[in-house]
Formats: sequence, C-alpha cells, structure tokens
Amino acid sequence: MKQNGKMIYAQSSDIKSCTYLEYRKDMKKKSIAELEVLEWIEGKVKGMYPSRHVKVYKSGGDKFLWFLRQGGISRDPDFIAEVDDERMEIEFQYTGGDIQKDSIFDFKISKVGKKIKGETKRVPKNVLFLYLFQEAQIKFAFMDAKWILSNGKEGVAPAWGNREVYKISGRQLLTKVAQDPSLEQIWRFINAKLFLLDFQHELIDMNKEKLSHLLQGVVDEEKIVKIIPKNIESFFEVCFILDSFNKIPQNANLWLIYLLIYITPEILLEEISKIVYCVDFLYSKIQLKTNEIGSLVEKIKNLIEKVKSFEKKDGSYVSSIEVSPLEETRYAVFSINLLEDLIQDMIFYYSVSDLRPVKKIYENVKNVEKTFGFLKEIK
Repeated sequence: MKQNGKMIYAQSSDIKSCTYLEYRKDMKKKSIAELEVLEWIEGKVKGMYPSRHVKVYKSGGDKFLWFLRQGGISRDPDFIAEVDDERMEIEFQYTGGDIQKDSIFDFKISKVGKKIKGETKRVPKNVLFLYLFQEAQIKFAFMDAKWILSNGKEGVAPAWGNREVYKISGRQLLTKVAQDPSLEQIWRFINAKLFLLDFQHELIDMNKEKLSHLLQGVVDEEKIVKIIPKNIESFFEVCFILDSFNKIPQNANLWLIYLLIYITPEILLEEISKIVYCVDFLYSKIQLKTNEIGSLVEKIKNLIEKVKSFEKKDGSYVSSIEVSPLEETRYAVFSINLLEDLIQDMIFYYSVSDLRPVKKIYENVKNVEKTFGFLKEIK
C-alpha cells in the first residue's frame, strides 16, 4: 500500500504491540471529540472575525483520516481556519478534569514557534490553541502562539518522550478561560460515543475468549494462509487467527472478493459483524484493483443500509429473536465502526467519490443518545 509522504510513523513498543484494530480504537478517541466540536469552533472563529469570511475544517478536509496504516502521527494541525485569504492552524486538546491553579499545561515548542536564521528567539506561528475541560463541560480557552511564547517557560514533557515544550500554569491559563453552555450538549455526544467505542470493542476480547482454543492449537501458521475458507464462520476464525499472528493470507485479494459473496439480503447482524471484521482485516493487507474498488464500495453501501434497517425506536438493534438485543446492538455498532473506517480509508487512499465522507464518527448510528441510553440501562 502506497503511503503518504507527509506521514511519520512511531516506533514505540506500545503501538507495535497492539493490533491494527486496537491501535485505531485509541486513535479514534480524540477524533470523536474533534469532529463533534468542529462546528462549534467555526462559530467561535467567526465571532473573532465578525466582518470576514471564515471557514474551518479538519486537516485533509473530506479525506481526513483518524488513523495511519502503520501507527504513529502526522505533522498536520488538527484544524485549518481560512479567514478571508489568511490561513491559520488550530491545535486542539481536551483534559478530563477541571482547570486548577497549580496545573501545568504543555505546548510543544515546534508547534508554537519557528526558528528564523540570525534570530535568537523563536517567531510565533500563525496558530491558535484550544483547550476544553471535560469536568466543567462548559469551559474552554483559546490561546495564540504569541501569548504562549510570552508567558510560557521552557521545559520538557516526560509523557511526550521528554520533548521540549513551553509550560503554562493553570493560574496563567485561567486568564484565558471562558464559558459556553452549548458545550454541554457537545460533551454529551462525545461521552456517549466514547462509551459506544469501548462497548463495541469488547467484542474483540469476547472473540479472543471464544477462539482461545483455536489460537492455542495452531501448530502450522503457514498452512492456514493457503486455503480459502468455505463459509462465514470459518472465514472469521481464520482471519481472526491470522490477525493474532500478524500473518497475511496468500491471494488475499481473492479472499476479499470471495468473502463479499456472503453478503446477501437475508444476512443478520452477527454475520455482518464477522464479515465486516474479515473485510477490514483483508483490506488493510492489500492494494485494491480498480474492479475490486467498485465491488467493495457497493457492498459497503449495502451493509450500512442493512445495519441501519435493524435499528429500533429505543436505539437498540434487532435482527434475530435468538440473540439478545444487547449483543445485537454490539454487533451493529461494531459493524458501523469498521464500515466508517473503511469509507474514510478508501476516500483517503483511493480517492473514491462514490462514498459519502464521514463527518462525525458513528454518524450512521441514527440516534446516538438513545442507543447510549439503552445500553446504559440494560448494562
């Protein structure tokens, strides 16, 4: 798979030791918040420049991707603000607690200022920093790079590998803190979606438990990569084992196309979750050909509509009377999660125009708060 040259990949053991799916779950947490707060940020920037044309968007625009193929981070800012012909970067952070006077907030030096040849001091970049405070839910603070350069003390951040940072005290930051009651609704959606993310990802651990005897019984890892499975269940078991061993099947493109045959009008949510898992696994290992792109795009559309058709008024999902609504809902949210990942990945890497870009994570869950409420009540 051809990689974007602007991307840099981390070599840290924590990323190397987790599966691709586990890594993406971690990357998605901040992105959920970023996409929920995007419209609010645009409104705030418009308020700063009332007589000018303002547009705010994620770096990458419709091609924004919340995970990279091989782990790591990119140098891109979180948001771009266009104010008339001027381009400004916005960096976003949120903290789980409220702001305290003795708190310390770190800002990477490379994000705040740039070195100019012949100058001893850094010149502030055209960047705005935004902090949200989760515990208060209505508090926020905007700071420009010039203010951070003037008020920050140079130091290092152990949590970021001892990177050089400017340190701002909570006492200083409090001078920039403002309130906005509209943030409460945004935080409700963020927290509901973070709950859905953890809830649906439990399916991976549940499957690890169910398939532990198969994982332990694998003697010849090379043998299982050669034969195309014969049904949905065996496809899922083999792909799950291969993923656990970080193996790639032979003729993976053929496996993917063969797997799509099992997507029928009669398919149920548990089957969908297993097919989507396998498609996601195989897709991440191959370079799609033109005809394969078209086939996969149509199946992604079909699967999303199929999952949505099973949603009930209380936010649960039901496709079978033989499975509990709790587990059916887990299958549905899990499937939506991976299908949205596939959509953004295909838009990013293959410039697919037949898929609608994902503007907010879990946007294909019709009523996030109802689904969240149903799960909280039943769990």
